[in-house]
Amino acid sequence: MLTAKTLLGIDAGGTFTDFICVRIGETTTVSVHKTLSTPAAPEQAILNGIQALGLKEEAERGGLHIIHGSTVATNAALEGKNAVTAYVTNYGFGDTLRLARQTRPKLYALEFPAQPVPVPPDYSLETGGRVSAQGEILEPLSSEELELLLDKLRELKPAAVAINLLFSFLDDTFEKTIETAIKEAGLPVFLSRSSKVLPVYKEYERGIATWLNASLGPVVHGYLSRLQSQLGSTSIQIMQSNGETIEASKATDAAVRLLLSGPAGGLTAMKYLGRQIGIEQIISFDMGGTSTDVALLDGEIGTTSEGHIGPYPVAVPMVDMHTIGAGGGSIAFVDSGGMLQVGPRSAGAEPGPACYGLGGVEATVTDANLVLGRLVSDAKLAGDLQLSVEKARNAIAKIAEQIGLSIEETAAGIIGIANEHMAKAIREISVNRGFDPEEFVLASFGGAGGLHVCALAEAMQMKSAMVPSRGGVLSALGMLVATRGRQFTRTVGLQQDLIEVSKLEAEFHTLENLATQELSDQSAPPPELSYKRSVDICYRGQSYTLNVPWVGLAETLTNFNAMHQRRYGYALSGAIELVNICVNVQVVADALELPDASVLKDCNNVANSEVYGKDESDNDVVVIARDAMQPGRKLFGPAVVTEYSATTFVAPDWCAETDPNGNLRLQKTV
Repeated sequence: MLTAKTLLGIDAGGTFTDFICVRIGETTTVSVHKTLSTPAAPEQAILNGIQALGLKEEAERGGLHIIHGSTVATNAALEGKNAVTAYVTNYGFGDTLRLARQTRPKLYALEFPAQPVPVPPDYSLETGGRVSAQGEILEPLSSEELELLLDKLRELKPAAVAINLLFSFLDDTFEKTIETAIKEAGLPVFLSRSSKVLPVYKEYERGIATWLNASLGPVVHGYLSRLQSQLGSTSIQIMQSNGETIEASKATDAAVRLLLSGPAGGLTAMKYLGRQIGIEQIISFDMGGTSTDVALLDGEIGTTSEGHIGPYPVAVPMVDMHTIGAGGGSIAFVDSGGMLQVGPRSAGAEPGPACYGLGGVEATVTDANLVLGRLVSDAKLAGDLQLSVEKARNAIAKIAEQIGLSIEETAAGIIGIANEHMAKAIREISVNRGFDPEEFVLASFGGAGGLHVCALAEAMQMKSAMVPSRGGVLSALGMLVATRGRQFTRTVGLQQDLIEVSKLEAEFHTLENLATQELSDQSAPPPELSYKRSVDICYRGQSYTLNVPWVGLAETLTNFNAMHQRRYGYALSGAIELVNICVNVQVVADALELPDASVLKDCNNVANSEVYGKDESDNDVVVIARDAMQPGRKLFGPAVVTEYSATTFVAPDWCAETDPNGNLRLQKTV
């Protein structure tokens, strides 16, 4: 990856699209840029950023290497803009995706809105080709049944087809037969089969993953095709949900693996920075304009196969994080009971917070921060935005009148509610899983994260926090430090007393060979690869598993018991079941070395000067540009540290200073 002269990491968010450009030559230079996202045509914001960074000619001649985190698949899934998809399964199981698990979204709610139906009944097609739980053929697949299926597809004319037969992870012959017949018939559809997408047990979760992959494939393909056509021969890689990259040409076939593409970049960058400064226990807190993502890093990035996107389970591996609808653009309102509420609805990029002056009139978290003096109105911001205190006050005044408080009190209330939402999310991934937040450093990034980091650290009784260098575009940096890789999972379903290590090793080897083939480029020498093995384990009778690194049978089972004790507060002496095996194969590459950020000045930063203002408690507030913060200098709160891509608020009783790597380190003083 590092042979390219110019690397460009791009994180397309809901409000802003972030860029970080690294030029590798005799010296390495770094520049950052932010531009407003263009939700109607996401590729336009990318082209705008490339133009603004002066990279257009370099892109046209193929000298630019892009690693991109995209929200296209995420937004399509959340907004219901999936391609029309036919779902093919066995006789009697056409309702699987509609019946789901029949779990209530709220346990004690007697009534709740109907959940969206993934596939309409007319597009749920049933056919033969059924195998048993032991892999035996129960029902053959005849040529007549295949022809009937093809005729139905010709009649329906879907854009995609998802094939999900029972127990196909044991024997996928019938799924492959259907796939081949559709291809040979020349039907213009995007094909996805469960035995390739997710060969694991649980037919509903496997079916949803296959349907998402099929229905998002045409959407992702259309977006990447438009982007590639504008960028010519430029090399493009896409970040996957597990924090590894995949070539854009292969991303369409793995659309379901792109659902946490952007947030995964932030965690990858945080792991990179943590190792750089010698801190492994980090709670990351990424607050952008639309949402907030929190995650816990205990040496490594945790992954899960129990994630969700909207109402749907996503059983493919993804970074283990908790996402809530709380960002700088989260809208404040008064509910029917007269209570002040914040989010999850967001002003997004269009029209944006009221203070942006782009047509927004509703009060947001960003407006509240501006009213309280935590944002500097005359600082030059991304997208050439000029913040309007008057518009922010007018928006908040409407709410203040409803609840009988002053504008400043209402703004403080908005910030307090948003902070509590985010603190709850942090508790979810730390305290609720047996981790003590005091043993971790709270690392905040994203354009809005630094404004709330001190308050959240206090809420979690944490004494130290950090705002990384270039924190406003950290997810874009994560794209550049990520490695190419693949993860594969397969159900084996073995009881503890039936596990034969030699057969298990052979299964691992089969998956590793599959990953190796996908990562090998026939036109180039085979890359050096690293291999990691893990297993999903549970106690017999449990429905959910824990993922444990594979280090031999006895030690792995011991580690599972210890992990279960920490996560749930108990461990059992009963039999253990090994449900799935997993392999993670990565391309070994030289680490990207960035210059010391403390001596660099990011483009378009505010002037090096100090001015004084007042906070809501009438305390003097220092406002200083971040590049004026030299290592060793201590800045006591209340203070505001401004930079091009973000702003940090140093609260009273907190002290800030920069470390040799340019990170802003925050410490509680009392």
